[in-house]
Amino acid sequence: MFEIQNTLVSLDLVERFFCCDLNTCLGACCIEGDAGAPVTPEEVEQIKQILPDIWDDLLPRAQEEIAENGVAYRDPEGELVTGIIDGKNCVFTCYEPGGLCSCAIEKAYRAGKVKIRKPISCYLYPVRIKQFPTFTAVNYDRWKICKCAEVLGRREGLRVYQFLRQPLVERFGQEWYDELVANCELYISQYLTGE
Repeated sequence: MFEIQNTLVSLDLVERFFCCDLNTCLGACCIEGDAGAPVTPEEVEQIKQILPDIWDDLLPRAQEEIAENGVAYRDPEGELVTGIIDGKNCVFTCYEPGGLCSCAIEKAYRAGKVKIRKPISCYLYPVRIKQFPTFTAVNYDRWKICKCAEVLGRREGLRVYQFLRQPLVERFGQEWYDELVANCELYISQYLTGE
């Protein structure tokens, strides 16, 4: 593990390769699992404010769920997460031709309609953040649906920390990320040469 400022970072971020392969997985991380994506109370408020901008891109069943229960709920562990429908789909999923699942929030962001890209937990995926009283854990969430991303990452020579540069900088800042890179490069030179 790397200790960077007030975070403990899993070695998986440097040891594992990763590059999203949407052509293969079709955005399965937005529709698989037993709960929605983790969100902060601030993100919930931001999403509520942009609902009119994304409403027409939401699935009808998602619109019903949001109208009845709001954009987020507490999962069994007490974590605030986005709503889901049919036991799996995030309420913000929308589908492109060919079955590609995308995020209605990010779609609106890319079109310049809203200022929020998507919840930071989604932007950071497959990294998951867990807050503890004295530090923040930064871990790689290994999931079988992302096997194709590991294969593509290895082919492209992209490690998790490299693939997630932008969201890591957004979440922790450039100074933190620069320190992460320095630690990763040292680790690679000492332990992963010839890989």
